[in-house]
Amino acid sequence: MKTYKIKVNGKEYLVEVEEVLENAKTSPKDTEKSETKSNNSNVEEIDAPMQGTLLSVEVDEGENVVKGQLIAVLEAMKLENEIVSPFDGVIEEILVKNGETVDNGTRLMTVLSR
Repeated sequence: MKTYKIKVNGKEYLVEVEEVLENAKTSPKDTEKSETKSNNSNVEEIDAPMQGTLLSVEVDEGENVVKGQLIAVLEAMKLENEIVSPFDGVIEEILVKNGETVDNGTRLMTVLSR
């Protein structure tokens, strides 16, 4: 991380800037829904697409979900972001609870995909 001094309208500010690698960029499409990563062919992990506070988990462990179904609501910068299931499956494990603050990439739940 680098620190820069910036002058705006005669007032100086210290700003820290973090370099992001080219392959670490996310597209707007990635931030609209949660990212999934595969450990094996059937279990998918759903991660938080951004830092925020989990307002609600809309599913229970063992519940069947369909692609596009609302599974959680994450508040970030005073905006409510709906996290939807990217595929059909069964909620295997919920790793977070309502009111919890999560970082970008925090694992929210695992889903057994069909």
